[in-house]
Amino acid sequence: MTTTQRNSLLTAGISAAGAVAFQRFDNFWGLVVMGLFTLWALISALPIMDGPWRIKVGFVSAVFFGSMISLWPTFNQLSQGKIPVPAYVRERIKFEIVKGLDLQGGLRLVYTVEVDEAIRDKRDKLADQMRDDLAVALKVKQGEGLLKRDDLTKLEEKLHIYTGQGPDREPLDTGVLMIVFKNADDVKLIDDRFTKKFTELAQVKSNKPGRVTFKIRSGIESETRERAVTQAKETVNRRVDELGLREASVTTRDEDIIIEVPGSNNAQFDEIKEIIRKTARLEFKMLDDEADYFGKIKNEEIPSADSLGGFVIEPRTEVAPLGMKGNDKQQARISFFTIRIPKEFNGKSTKEDETVRKEAMTKSLELLKGWIKSLDAQHRIGDDHAIGYEKTEDNDPEKSTEDGWRTFYLFGRAEVTGEYITDAQRNIDQRSGMPEVYVGITFNPTGADRFEEVTGANVNRRFAIILDDIVNSAPVIKTKIGGGKASITMGAGDPDTQLKNAEKLEMVLRSGALPAPISQSSDSRIGPTLGEDAIKKGALGSIVGGFLVLAFMILYYRKSGIVADAAVLFNLVIQLAILATLSGTLTLPGIAGLALTIGMAVDANVLINERIREELRAGRSVRAAVEAGYDKALSSIVDGHVTVFITGLILMQYGTGPVKGFAVTLVIGILASLFTGVFCTRLVFDWWVRGAKVKRLSVGAEF
Repeated sequence: MTTTQRNSLLTAGISAAGAVAFQRFDNFWGLVVMGLFTLWALISALPIMDGPWRIKVGFVSAVFFGSMISLWPTFNQLSQGKIPVPAYVRERIKFEIVKGLDLQGGLRLVYTVEVDEAIRDKRDKLADQMRDDLAVALKVKQGEGLLKRDDLTKLEEKLHIYTGQGPDREPLDTGVLMIVFKNADDVKLIDDRFTKKFTELAQVKSNKPGRVTFKIRSGIESETRERAVTQAKETVNRRVDELGLREASVTTRDEDIIIEVPGSNNAQFDEIKEIIRKTARLEFKMLDDEADYFGKIKNEEIPSADSLGGFVIEPRTEVAPLGMKGNDKQQARISFFTIRIPKEFNGKSTKEDETVRKEAMTKSLELLKGWIKSLDAQHRIGDDHAIGYEKTEDNDPEKSTEDGWRTFYLFGRAEVTGEYITDAQRNIDQRSGMPEVYVGITFNPTGADRFEEVTGANVNRRFAIILDDIVNSAPVIKTKIGGGKASITMGAGDPDTQLKNAEKLEMVLRSGALPAPISQSSDSRIGPTLGEDAIKKGALGSIVGGFLVLAFMILYYRKSGIVADAAVLFNLVIQLAILATLSGTLTLPGIAGLALTIGMAVDANVLINERIREELRAGRSVRAAVEAGYDKALSSIVDGHVTVFITGLILMQYGTGPVKGFAVTLVIGILASLFTGVFCTRLVFDWWVRGAKVKRLSVGAEF
């Protein structure tokens, strides 16, 4: 036994032991990789040919079987279950090739962008800018910078900017805001300088002294609506791309976003819908604990559990930090409310129980919001404040479960928003002993400065982190926070669920928040866009074209043609395996790309065979003809493949939809063609001339 064979057997033994270890720890892909290494090493130890040749054959064998394993679920899906897949494999291979919209149809979602919300956001930002400007004009604050809480309180003594509702509780239009001065003479501050600064607003005449009404100009309003739809489409597109749904179609029609996703997996469709509809609106708001808003509500105003269908609203108290007075921390006991879901809804054992519990949580929040809204007539919240809602958890020491909601009284103005976020990464904090999953966020320089300024001005106060109108947490600001970083915790519960939720949150934050909420207006299944006849003819054309090419190679080049055909089929297997591992979608243009790469792969073998024939005609020996044939054909093969590869890369970069699908399969096929057409076929020819020592090569009729 040679040294190479001994080393190969040793490697095979180590790899087999590794495969057993991975199997014990239920690491499927570790088991597969170690199994392929074992196969590679065992072939390298065979007593045939020389060591380098055996190593190459072992590598090719490992690639082939690895590709077939990757394609196993795909074969099962394409054969409609006729090729069985063991449950162990099915559960661990999560990827497969699926047919595209043009071949099998899929899911069609239509979302309507609530553009009025974008107008409200525009109005609220203009209102904040007005407060800053008027605070300087009234000498409430000096120069630029953050309008602090104390400054805002002083400004409220001089004026109030109404949005949503007017001073007499009359509803205001979406793009309207009203400034009411306590001293009517201060109206003079609304001069030419002021109106030139706020050119996006048109002043509306008012008959009452001390009041000035502005409305967003119609052109600006239309532009804001169009931009909201465009940005929403771009955000949804990024989320679709993050999900790996490259063949999905995202288009707009008026204020609707139309998303078409290929496939038939209901679980995947549910996940897609959940991620797409997330607004990912992130806000940081200060709590107004000094006001103790909920402490003014009397017990007799609380509805009974019977009137709420078993849901219980209860008053609670807590000690809240109220800022600093010199070096002393201020605090006071304040009130808040909770709502708990009935125990019979709080099941934990089955998926059905989980669904019922989630529905109960949604209903409890609606009941709590409805009751709080009914209180507004007597205990006015005001348009400068808002109510925040946070999930509460039971006291189960083994597994915390959401069991209701609690309230916070917030300032309406968001101090920092998600528009300043540049990055989001999920992490696990192990410092407390129990793993805590969180998403770390990074602000851009402007957001970092603002975050530092806000936290520095509100030490020993609570800062609510709000995601999609739900309070994620309300930590106490211990000190000024620099560096432009913050974190969003995933709560308690199952670590796997936390990680999955963190992954979704990371994705939506990185892809950006929607400029306005979107509501689903349609959800339907669609059939193949090409039609059954077009699909059949397109597939038939590809099959017939490929078959004729392969048949020609056998007829013209005899045994060498068979080798070329085997290399082409291996090329096809590798392409499909790579597409499967990328969870690719197969469309008719993709099939065309596969057919084209078959021609490219055959072309490489034609160049090699013709070069070998030329060398044989020149009188060279069989071995010398093979070596010269490969050496001389290589440059032409590489040149042809590189030029097509560059074209494919350009199409991938700038193409969309079917064009990109064609380009992806083309690029993968070019790389696989070089491997199979040059590397793999050479192994067969080497076996013929050095192992079998044939005297005559079968490369055509004349030879």
